[in-house]
Amino acid sequence: MRVLFWGSPEFALLPLEAILGSVHSVVGVVCQPDRPSGRGRKIAAPAVKRVAGSHGLLVIQPEIPRGEEFLARLRSLHPDISVVVAYGHILRPEVLYLPGHGSMNLHASLLPAYRGAAPIQRAIAAGESFTGLTVIRMDEGMDSGPVLAWRRVEIGSQETAGELSRRLSESGAKLLVEVLDRIAGGEDQAVPQPAQGISYAPKISREEAHIDWTMPADKITCLIRAFDPEPGAFGLYQGAELKIFRAMPADIRGNKPGEVVGLGRDGLVVSCGDGRAVVVREVQAQGKKRMSAEEYLHGSRMTSGAVLE
Repeated sequence: MRVLFWGSPEFALLPLEAILGSVHSVVGVVCQPDRPSGRGRKIAAPAVKRVAGSHGLLVIQPEIPRGEEFLARLRSLHPDISVVVAYGHILRPEVLYLPGHGSMNLHASLLPAYRGAAPIQRAIAAGESFTGLTVIRMDEGMDSGPVLAWRRVEIGSQETAGELSRRLSESGAKLLVEVLDRIAGGEDQAVPQPAQGISYAPKISREEAHIDWTMPADKITCLIRAFDPEPGAFGLYQGAELKIFRAMPADIRGNKPGEVVGLGRDGLVVSCGDGRAVVVREVQAQGKKRMSAEEYLHGSRMTSGAVLE
């Protein structure tokens, strides 16, 4: 089949490469425009654009995916189906139904749970032990279309959002090709999503990444895993952000939430609201690279009794 691929971030790379390695042909790629990125705010291309360019694929980067000129360009590619993987825009009906087989989407949850922009982070933050992948035939709602395939995936007890995202991307790439093969063979049955179990996964805000140390240690460690690598959970130390990574709960007592009650080779120990603590093994000070807590403490004047706000 002639596939029009829609996607922008790293999560979409393996699915694109899997389709390129299949019997199906990619007639074009639609991704977000180049944007400022990183500490230097240099203009950077989306990850998918870089891979598409290396394969000589046509790349289209509309600011907003609508308008007659944009639609005419899509029609000229004669796609049989659109495959959407973390593109980042809601598609209008005239775009969704332009290909003969419509549009399908790979979503990183077991729908109808965690509909929305941040299903991986929300599942980890909620302390879930499993999540999954769903391929849906897209409709005009948000992740509400009928299901073409599901796949359950366990979440490791210490797994971060970045690590889980890579595993889901790899598994999702294979699942997408399986579904494309079925559709090409005339098997395109989809079942409605269950009416029960609907939940939502809105985009992560910067305010959510600011750790509330009055929460229980288990909840804080889940949030730290969920926001690793981006945006990075953080506390304030002497008015500056200190991002926190690789934390584990521990039965260590402190006087108040946010108090540093231990410094050493094992990490930075911070008291939480339930009387327990988290042991932090990696940090990133403002304007610095990510490093082990031990390395940070060698160059920091932090002492036991300091407080992370």
